[in-house]
Amino acid sequence: MLNWSKLLSGKRLDDIVDGPPAQSADVAAPPWLANTRTPAERDYDRVRFAAPVRRLADKTQVFPLERNDSVRNRLTHSDEVSALARSVGTHLAYSFLPDRGIDGHQRTIPALLAAAGLAHDLGNPPFGHRGEEAMRHWFEARAAICFGKFDDGQPPEGARGVELRGARDMRDAAHRRPDLIQDFLRFEGNAQTMRLVMRLQASTNGFGLNLTCGTLTALMKYVVPSGSAVKSGPVGARKVGFFASEAAWIEKARQEAGLAEGMRHPLAHVLEACDDIAYSVIDTEDTVKKGLVSFSDLMAYLEAAAEGDEGVKFVVARSRMDHAAVRSARLAPSELNDVSMQKFRVHAIGTLVSALVYAWGERYEDIMVGRLDQPLLEVGPAASLVAALKKFDVEHAFRDKDVLGIEVDGFNKLQELMSMLWRGIVERESYADPGSKRSSPFADLAYRHISENYRTAFEQAAREDRSVPIRYRELQLLADMVSGMTDSYAVFLHRKLGEYHVGASLRKV
Repeated sequence: MLNWSKLLSGKRLDDIVDGPPAQSADVAAPPWLANTRTPAERDYDRVRFAAPVRRLADKTQVFPLERNDSVRNRLTHSDEVSALARSVGTHLAYSFLPDRGIDGHQRTIPALLAAAGLAHDLGNPPFGHRGEEAMRHWFEARAAICFGKFDDGQPPEGARGVELRGARDMRDAAHRRPDLIQDFLRFEGNAQTMRLVMRLQASTNGFGLNLTCGTLTALMKYVVPSGSAVKSGPVGARKVGFFASEAAWIEKARQEAGLAEGMRHPLAHVLEACDDIAYSVIDTEDTVKKGLVSFSDLMAYLEAAAEGDEGVKFVVARSRMDHAAVRSARLAPSELNDVSMQKFRVHAIGTLVSALVYAWGERYEDIMVGRLDQPLLEVGPAASLVAALKKFDVEHAFRDKDVLGIEVDGFNKLQELMSMLWRGIVERESYADPGSKRSSPFADLAYRHISENYRTAFEQAAREDRSVPIRYRELQLLADMVSGMTDSYAVFLHRKLGEYHVGASLRKV
């Protein structure tokens, strides 16, 4: 049985990982200065004020480059997940756990879940899941030059210098550690989130936001490396949870939290459920707001898709009742849809949160020994409702022709942008010195457009840490830069670099 005191550990990365010594404070504090926040509350504030959170405002939730400010983006989605998670955490901390003799965590659990909810999508690239697909496709299409997967043992035509040496180094290393290649072929925003909060966010000690072990492990919805993820496996192993570069630190954090290999943090189940509630209900509301379907279309769909389910019947009946009351106000059709969907959102979220809490109580013993291998909502009483909403979103939002058109354009732009940035990374004079002079004006221009924080982390790691080949670091720099971009910046940088890139569509790198 897991121990809550360890699960909520307030130790930070720099407490458990060897690194630069902390700088001692040499300024006397005024006598009234006091630390009034718990470690988890400080985690939330660190996430809240971090630049990558602000960038989420220009990243796709469902509808790319959306001009309607009322439609959600990744930031509004993350805020809503955070709010739901904090609400559920408050119930667990003040009611559920004290009823079982577990007390003293009233300020920690809600703040920890709020921090995890706000941070959970930080690693997602521009253009949503289509951006992840674009990155994986780029790495796979260039497997020869990236990973040394040469046909007939021969390098691709034109490969030379740094590119060729890096490919051979990666090939040799991958014989011993195939996960080095899988980190890119199976690139995941979830794993990139862990990398961002642990390493990439600028800090003086190299530990990123330096979050507590409790928050870090609760943030991990998936707990396996790239070589072990299986779509049909246990819920915590269905996607990549972390990359090879963070594996050692992840293991130390999990040990501090008392988690055995392959075990999810109990609060990761709550985080996942709140994410599912937010996107299944809210994506539906946005689909109606954009005029792709109407409130009445949704009601008819739910009744047909989950006929007889008590949760669906309750939400539909309450929503129809409110819709009928609002109709008497003689609103315009679009406004009637908006108001009716607001009422629907209230009923749907309330029902799903209650189902989450019920399922948590029913499966608590399984959760605390790592036996629950399904999503919490799928084993709860509202499983049919959330499944119907997800299916509705897929059929009416994700497959809309205008949405697909913008996604395809974003997919292609990311592919071309990655090729241009790759030239900036590998076209240099010295393979061993990643910061050496670039060998062409365009390569220098492209390299200078990569975030200075990311370049510094890349150059330092490539020089000082030879546990992975330099080619791995090069590929990771590319992934770091692209996944950190907003939708608009990716479009802007593609256009800007493209103006100077001779043969951009011809040079296959």
